Amino acid sequence: MKRAEVYQMPVRGAEVWPLSVEAYHALGEVGLIPRRTELLNGFVYHKMPKSPFHAYLVRVLLKLLQAAVPEGFVISAEQPITCAISEPEPDLSVVRGEIADFRQTHPRTAEMVIEVCVTSHEYDRSKLRAYASVGVKECWLVLGPEKQIEVHRRPQGEQFAEHAVHGPGCSLTSAAVPGFTVELDSLFPA
Repeated sequence: MKRAEVYQMPVRGAEVWPLSVEAYHALGEVGLIPRRTELLNGFVYHKMPKSPFHAYLVRVLLKLLQAAVPEGFVISAEQPITCAISEPEPDLSVVRGEIADFRQTHPRTAEMVIEVCVTSHEYDRSKLRAYASVGVKECWLVLGPEKQIEVHRRPQGEQFAEHAVHGPGCSLTSAAVPGFTVELDSLFPA
């Protein structure tokens, strides 16, 4: 099937059967949902391939997080956070607890999530609703081409009450993970 033939949204007037998180898991376990997918707002999406720039940004941010996050928190890369009708897999997340706490279930919230956006800005912004709905305290959208970090804080219902964009020359410290600071000029070298 050619890319142009794939529907991105349900056809108006057609009956759509969104999946629950439980159905998504069950169908995945029997191999009826392909690997490298993500459940977002009841629909299954193929995850996009990662560019070298995307991978670079994730690695740098992971190293900074590992140096800053204290005991009692888990740093995860591309691991699910279970929400009501979504199960996004943020590029990075910081979750309160120990690794053993998540043997049977995925985390249901996070202190912080980071989504790296090189070509996926609109898609990653669509995850904000899910993150806010489960009380993620802080969400960073790292906008690679723009050399900016978009910060969303203070979840209220299905949205974040606080939004700010930080650009070149800024030093950004997380409110949810206070030891985590990023110098944007170092993250995005010329």
